[in-house]
Amino acid sequence: MATERQERTIQEVKDSDPVCDAQTGLKFVHVEADQAVAYITRLRDVQGYTHLVFFTAIDYIEDSIFRLTYMVHNYASRQDLGVQVDIPRHGTTMESIHHLWPHAATYQRELKEMFGIDFPGSPGLDDSFILEGWTGIPPMRREFDTKLYSEQTYFPRPGRVTHDTTAYMKEKLYPSEAETW
Repeated sequence: MATERQERTIQEVKDSDPVCDAQTGLKFVHVEADQAVAYITRLRDVQGYTHLVFFTAIDYIEDSIFRLTYMVHNYASRQDLGVQVDIPRHGTTMESIHHLWPHAATYQRELKEMFGIDFPGSPGLDDSFILEGWTGIPPMRREFDTKLYSEQTYFPRPGRVTHDTTAYMKEKLYPSEAETW
């Protein structure tokens, strides 16, 4: 149950108009991390947003935060609402929502593996999800160097050559004129 402070914050967010993204037409509301689960619970139980569409994270390394986005759907009004929560990149934990929607545990496992975000109490959180045996930095963090990882992990394959696209196409399309270039 929400505390009096949480209820005030929930009411303030509820009274404010969600920000509408002009490009997508989706509405988003920004909530503090300690208020997020209470707010999402209210959306589900009172406001009719009964479906968790997806749950994801964005790494804003420049601001030292992860932005979690919970996209929920209200079938009665046919509206989606994104609940955005900023959490620090270091010592990253967020309260679990698997008690609201069981399939949220899957999203939380993915975010733990790909970004290193911990959701204490979420079932199966430490089980491998996609990256069996992965021990390095989570690969969706922006400081992860994909080029370096590829160079260290995969061997160069013989027979691969890089061509100048324009010259290569001229040579293939007009072989008799190749000498005149």
